[in-house]
Amino acid sequence: MLPRLPAVARSLSLAAVLVAGPVAALELPLPPPGEDIVGQVQVIKAKYEDTFADLGVANDLGYLEMVAANPGVDPWLPGAGTEVILPTRYILPPGPREGIVINLAEYRMYYFPKGQNVVHTFPLGIGREGWGSPIANTSITAKTSNPAWYPPKSIREEHAADGDPLPTVVPPGPDNPLGPFKFTLGVPGYLIHGSNKKFGIGMRVSHGCFRMLNNNVLALASMAPVGTSVRIINEPYKFGVSGGKVYLEAHAPLDDHGDPSVVDKHTAVINALLKREELVNSIRLNWDVVREVVAAEDGLPVEIAEPNSAVATSSPEFTTEL
Repeated sequence: MLPRLPAVARSLSLAAVLVAGPVAALELPLPPPGEDIVGQVQVIKAKYEDTFADLGVANDLGYLEMVAANPGVDPWLPGAGTEVILPTRYILPPGPREGIVINLAEYRMYYFPKGQNVVHTFPLGIGREGWGSPIANTSITAKTSNPAWYPPKSIREEHAADGDPLPTVVPPGPDNPLGPFKFTLGVPGYLIHGSNKKFGIGMRVSHGCFRMLNNNVLALASMAPVGTSVRIINEPYKFGVSGGKVYLEAHAPLDDHGDPSVVDKHTAVINALLKREELVNSIRLNWDVVREVVAAEDGLPVEIAEPNSAVATSSPEFTTEL
């Protein structure tokens, strides 16, 4: 059986790299056929002035994923010398590895450029409560540099009610919330764009659009052409294979509108596993470890199964009280 260790400790023992300072990893080589995991977990020693927001910007990580990976650490004052986990190891999202894939549950985008054996991954701000981001299969229909913003009536009314009236047009510049670039999607009313605020990337902050760090949206603009497919999914539980071992990565579930979800986590995990038909009959899940990973919701891939044996179809210890 697999050892029962804290989820973070197991993850770090597999892939930790102690580094002297922030290391960004926008472009990662794709794994060999049949495997699903890219990147490595990193650990840094915080400097006195570091915050999770700053470390996230420096390492292409969102604020909430930094918080999830570092329970008990003050995100605004980690403290000089504190070891901070950078959750830069990912199970690739299920489905075709092509175009852009956005997983709402992890506040993250994956871009698979055509004809290249790499993936680019970026943190995203997504729709906040009442303004959920859509689940859809769509595409990029237009690209615009230095866009003007035409706030819709609903947003103008919201701002007016808060005593912060908006003009009908916000010209390009530092006050424009779309930042230096926008992608128009085939879903009416939704965009991928930059931002005039670095805080909020990797959180539920927008009116449904997808916010990126400005350097990231400009990098994507140089790579992704009009017509690129965009698949928007909501998968809090991702199973993956690496080196003959099976892993689970768990995030806090959101409902289909991007709001916090009170789901039956047992059922959700089973349904995610059943989507991986090639695994169902070849592994035996360690339900004790699965329960720990799901409870932690720390976004770190953790080994949860013994390969090459019959799958465990039930467990009295794995209940809906996760």
